Amino acid sequence: QGVLVPGLGTFAVVPEQINGTEEVCVVRRPIFQLDMDMSCLRELVFPTVMMPGDIEIMPLDYWWLSQANSLPPDVVRGCVEETILLYSFQLRDGQCPAFAFENIGILSCQDNVLCMQFHCSCIAGLESRDTWVALLLT
Repeated sequence: QGVLVPGLGTFAVVPEQINGTEEVCVVRRPIFQLDMDMSCLRELVFPTVMMPGDIEIMPLDYWWLSQANSLPPDVVRGCVEETILLYSFQLRDGQCPAFAFENIGILSCQDNVLCMQFHCSCIAGLESRDTWVALLLT
């Protein structure tokens, strides 16, 4: 299942098959598909990530987020929307701030390349059996 953050992109977990010399293993790894207004990214490059067609994409659950931080859902929605708007304005102005997602990773810009770097703990939490393979792939 994937989660769409409107104006920013989609987070998902995808299975990836690795053919070893003695066995085939399948690991789960996180991906992020950027979905921002292209005018914000005029001089930036970002990796193209293809979201598999069989992944169910759900909208960001503002009610669940509100339960996690004790704020009303409309306040949470407003905070998310304003934060993404501020980030896009900063990118448009040539600033390249890092956008941190707690327990997930950091969306950062290095050498005009905007990319998502997942925390090792996020990857390890998704894949307990073949953690090192998933870390290397991600």
